[in-house]
Amino acid sequence: MATDASHPVRVLAMMNQKGGVGKTTTTVNLAAAIAEQGRRVLIVDLDPQAHASLHLGVEDDDQPTVYDLLFEPEMGVGECVRKIHANLDIVPAETDLAAVETELAAYGDRNARLAKAINDGSLPYEFVLLDCPPALGLLTLNALTAAQEVIIPMQAHFLALQGVSKLLETVGLVRDQLNPVLRVAGIVLCMHDSQTSHSKEVVADLERFFESQRASPTAWSSARVYRPAIRRNIKLAECPSFGQSIFDYAPWAPGAVDYRKLAETIVAEWDRALAAAKASDLSEAEIRVLRGSLASSKPPMMPSTD
Repeated sequence: MATDASHPVRVLAMMNQKGGVGKTTTTVNLAAAIAEQGRRVLIVDLDPQAHASLHLGVEDDDQPTVYDLLFEPEMGVGECVRKIHANLDIVPAETDLAAVETELAAYGDRNARLAKAINDGSLPYEFVLLDCPPALGLLTLNALTAAQEVIIPMQAHFLALQGVSKLLETVGLVRDQLNPVLRVAGIVLCMHDSQTSHSKEVVADLERFFESQRASPTAWSSARVYRPAIRRNIKLAECPSFGQSIFDYAPWAPGAVDYRKLAETIVAEWDRALAAAKASDLSEAEIRVLRGSLASSKPPMMPSTD
């Protein structure tokens, strides 16, 4: 999907099967930070809890949502969009999404419905962020089938580290069976305390793991731990209750500073890939591969879970 002939769209699935790790906070505030740079961004809220929608002040207004987008193939994404800011839109969720598993079970294309909707070549966005529910079900599979890349928000805790191994296994299975271009872009550390020895050890394990995978044929061979880590910040917890991103609520709080810098990193690596692709006359699929090779930070290594 592209906004024009020279600008493919980067579709990122924000995924973690563990709840409460900062996934929706990262989806919303990273999207807002990218939009702040003048890039057009769409959030697709795939969580039946609709937390990304609530975070941005979108309430039930009887207008089409992502539920309708999944169940009515003729419906376009544009019919479901709510405008948040000049460069930031969202396709909101609703609680009816909880019924997706059973209601779409009989459809042969049940895992590819979102991909068909957002990859029609007509959407005017440069970045699309998919907020996945904290479970591996039909909604997450739709996100992974539609996405080019996965970002894993997580806390630097030992049990979260073990969970990443399962997440990578899931991404690998989806790439093998549903989406051959899917890759892991990296990990965003949330609610981070860089001063504890435990968090330092977890981050070091992640980085060693990803570095050990550099020459592998896996979906995470070019993954990285993104910098900066997102510091623990009460303003990030407060802003959803006002229906605002951190940039509307407290634009110079530590959380805003961190997400702004993270967005700069993600946009810069994409721009480098696009520039190199343009110079080499590469296809959109080749751009995605190139993006991985141009990542500026070195990626991670995980301890075995055997």
